[in-house]
Amino acid sequence: MPRGRPEFVPGDGLTTRQRRNRPLLVVHTGAMKGKSTAAFGLALRAWTAGLPIGVFQFVKSAKWRVGEENAFRALHEVHERTGQGAPVSWHKMGEGWSWIQRGGEADHAADALEGWRQIQRDLAAQRYGLYVLDEFTYPMTWGWVDVDEVVSTLAARPGFQHVVVTGRDADPRLVAAADLVAELTKVKHPMDAGQKGQKGIEW
Repeated sequence: MPRGRPEFVPGDGLTTRQRRNRPLLVVHTGAMKGKSTAAFGLALRAWTAGLPIGVFQFVKSAKWRVGEENAFRALHEVHERTGQGAPVSWHKMGEGWSWIQRGGEADHAADALEGWRQIQRDLAAQRYGLYVLDEFTYPMTWGWVDVDEVVSTLAARPGFQHVVVTGRDADPRLVAAADLVAELTKVKHPMDAGQKGQKGIEW
């Protein structure tokens, strides 16, 4: 089993405790499923640690009720009722967002930009301990949100705020700025055998 020891110790003058307790920028990218799933796994740990969680979904339709959303809304209620864990806020960045573009792209772009502006406001206010920016690579890829602005904003975020960004084709500038980058590559998938997504696995 890995012992969790770093391969080298930088000469930055920080103690082990100081270096351990610093906010991270995490990117989950790659062509395989599981990027958001892994991010929500981190969010479960953050909830247990008492870190307020903000989830911002940039592509999934506002009409979809994914399993993670139901679970985290229930955890928010647990927190309100018992004080255990932390509050959870769940935001969807527009009505009817999906992989299928149905026209009105400019409106989607405006919604995405406003979603990013809300994240900027929340970062400035230090509102959450963990931000899940789900499928946020796509607005950057499509040119709806400026990559350089995202990178500079996340690099300059105040206080103790972890951020995890998910989605395919993460921009190299975002990858370079991140502390932790995981790329999910496909070895095998049920869709290869003609099987569609199913409840409890894909949503």
